[in-house]
Amino acid sequence: MEKGKISSLQMAFMMYPTIVATAIIGVPGITAKYAKTDLWLSPIFAALIGYLTVYIAYKLHQLYPKQTVIQFTEKIIGRIPGKIFGFLLMFFYIQNTGLLVRGYAEFVVGSFLVNTPISVIMASMVLLCAFIVRGGIEVLGRAAQLFVPVFIFPICILILLLIPDLEFKNIFPVLADGVMPPIKGAIVPGGWFSEFFLIIFLLPFLADMKKGMKSGMKSVFAVMMTLIVVNLTVLFILGSTTSTKLYPLMNVSRYISIADFFEHVESAVMAVWIVGAFVKISVFYYASALGTAQWLNLSDYRPVVWPIGILIVIFSLWSLPSSVDVNRNDVNVFPLQSILMQTIIPLLLLVIAVVRKRNRKGTETS
Repeated sequence: MEKGKISSLQMAFMMYPTIVATAIIGVPGITAKYAKTDLWLSPIFAALIGYLTVYIAYKLHQLYPKQTVIQFTEKIIGRIPGKIFGFLLMFFYIQNTGLLVRGYAEFVVGSFLVNTPISVIMASMVLLCAFIVRGGIEVLGRAAQLFVPVFIFPICILILLLIPDLEFKNIFPVLADGVMPPIKGAIVPGGWFSEFFLIIFLLPFLADMKKGMKSGMKSVFAVMMTLIVVNLTVLFILGSTTSTKLYPLMNVSRYISIADFFEHVESAVMAVWIVGAFVKISVFYYASALGTAQWLNLSDYRPVVWPIGILIVIFSLWSLPSSVDVNRNDVNVFPLQSILMQTIIPLLLLVIAVVRKRNRKGTETS
């Protein structure tokens, strides 16, 4: 079904923007509602979900080395329950890819292309991603490797340019209300970190399989550090008003003004968003297409790429009518749904698989 191979480094490059791209735009504001001035601590707690998810995915992969979750679930819990879970997982990924496309388009229309029909922006992004998904995992891996430096560089420049405006006193008081507010604030970014389960669709195609878990863990650490730095930057600029902003990083970028010449650098945030969203949507799209083809027992996933793309556009049009509703979904629905589908259920699958393997060994020895 997929003849291509990628390196573990390329897998890490694919996963980094898959988590960070959407998280740096809206999550600081959401986290600040719960954690207030301790919002920079929340990514540390949320990263624990990421580490656990990578561990679960890698251990499942070790038990079933050349299969994805759609294939080995049937072996763990039986054919019919496996098919049901596979359907629910694919529905979850296709629906959330639609929400990603909608969130991307809302941000672009709301901030820049005000008069452009949102359907045009969504359809053009899905079309672009469809071409790269049809190209296979090698093309996706190389594209991620090429675009991640383009993604990281503007963020670093943005933070450096903001240094004169930073108010370090905004971090105080630290843990004024104890450790619970940052833990509550970690639930929403925890939903993003659980997306690391997507590596289950990438691990079977690694050329250097043994480095898979290490690269996954490094990627979790890189995401955690990025979110800490972004949250601190937003906090040092906006202070207690962070929680009132829908896109805090965009608001922060408007503070940059050097010699009344170098200003209005929102386009840099826009560039970061488009590049990151492109990689993220492509990874979700690839997992949806590959998983759907395996669920249908097809020999190749490419014939389902276009139908899945049409479904993604339909879900993005059907989903949520405004950026406020997208934000509400990110707070109330997505984190719990994501952690359930990508961390809790896979953990149960791993426990069942390990118990069944031990029972089988016990039966063979007796």
